[in-house]
Amino acid sequence: MPTTRVLTGITTTGTPHLGNYVGAIRPAIAASRQAEVESFLFLADYHALIKCDDPARIERSRMELAATWLAAGLDPERVTFYRQSDIPEIPELTWLLTCVTAKGQMNRAHAYKAAADANTAAGEDTDAGVTMGLYCYPILMAADILMFNAHQVPVGRDQIQHIEMARDVAQRFNHLFGAASGREFFVLPEAVIEEQVAVLPGLDGRKMSKSYDNTIPLFAGGAKALKEAIARIVTDSKLPGEPKDPDSTSLVTLFEAFATPEQATAFRAELVAGLGWGEAKQRLFELIDAEIAPMRARYEALIAQPAELEAILMAGAAKARATAAPLLAELRHAVGLRRMVAAPVSAAPKARAEKAALPVFKQYREADGQFYFKLAAADGRVLLQSTAFAGGREAGEWVKRLKTEGAAALEGAPVMPGEGVAAEELAQALDTLRAAAAE
Repeated sequence: MPTTRVLTGITTTGTPHLGNYVGAIRPAIAASRQAEVESFLFLADYHALIKCDDPARIERSRMELAATWLAAGLDPERVTFYRQSDIPEIPELTWLLTCVTAKGQMNRAHAYKAAADANTAAGEDTDAGVTMGLYCYPILMAADILMFNAHQVPVGRDQIQHIEMARDVAQRFNHLFGAASGREFFVLPEAVIEEQVAVLPGLDGRKMSKSYDNTIPLFAGGAKALKEAIARIVTDSKLPGEPKDPDSTSLVTLFEAFATPEQATAFRAELVAGLGWGEAKQRLFELIDAEIAPMRARYEALIAQPAELEAILMAGAAKARATAAPLLAELRHAVGLRRMVAAPVSAAPKARAEKAALPVFKQYREADGQFYFKLAAADGRVLLQSTAFAGGREAGEWVKRLKTEGAAALEGAPVMPGEGVAAEELAQALDTLRAAAAE
């Protein structure tokens, strides 16, 4: 059965709330468990910089979101789970795509148009307060998707335009740089919307959003904060015993997001029969807490161990870059960013031939007390960088293995290519070291 690549990201600008969980995290984790699905799940921290200029908030949000995904059941061994900012190929691809994207198309992007229209209505300059980050947001989103050639991207209806733009940009790039060779570098992604959870309402009935300050916390504050938030859901003034309109409040929609069809039908019937709003809110709390309480303990344990989160994310980055680096190498070659190859010259006599300088492994210890190693080329470029090790012996064992086994040892190794280093260049360097060791 063909594998379908599914990509999902959440912007790291705040504490995860119930809308994030129901609308993105829960369905993404469920999809990742399907045998025919290959999932790429990421923390969109570059996107966060467009909306937030508070470094502490972004740092905290990255930690909270990572812990939330894992506490909710994400298996990092089964999926590719990473921070957007750990993949240098993404901003480079963003620039390649920017160079083939029409400005007129960006002028029609919803976020930019909304800001421009608001400025015009207020009598200000059309572009007042508009950054290039906001303006080019759809191109960065396209790079997120196309970097891993995702087939499907679960989004809300307000994001459909961005998927369409990603398709347009992919088609244009394929036509400009792949037509001559018959190569299609990018697949055309499709937006996927789960209608029942596309937009989860908040306390006031509007879309649950930090912007409206109407969110229900997922883990923050524990069960007490969850219960208090649910108690603030807006309802009408009808008393217990009076028939209620189930569609008059977001409470029922929230209930249905966690209930079975049978539970939802019975809940609606009880409201029509006169169930009091206070009792209804208590039932909603019990229903939600039954699902998320076991996750809450795991979340709190992860927040208390940031080093564990960091190790998981760095391993995910290595896995993501193993996919991204070879594709970017192809794209660089396609647009003409190629290595210059000298004309062949006659070989010097073997006895007088100079031995080519070999890449060198370097082990070191950082201020954090962790041990690392890297592989440096003769020109000083970093070809490979390890993740952190608790002891120097473990780091040394990996160096020895890479020297003796060459590129074959990369599978499962706690390393990632250096910035801008193509997979084939790294493999060649390691195999050269292996051959030298064998001699």
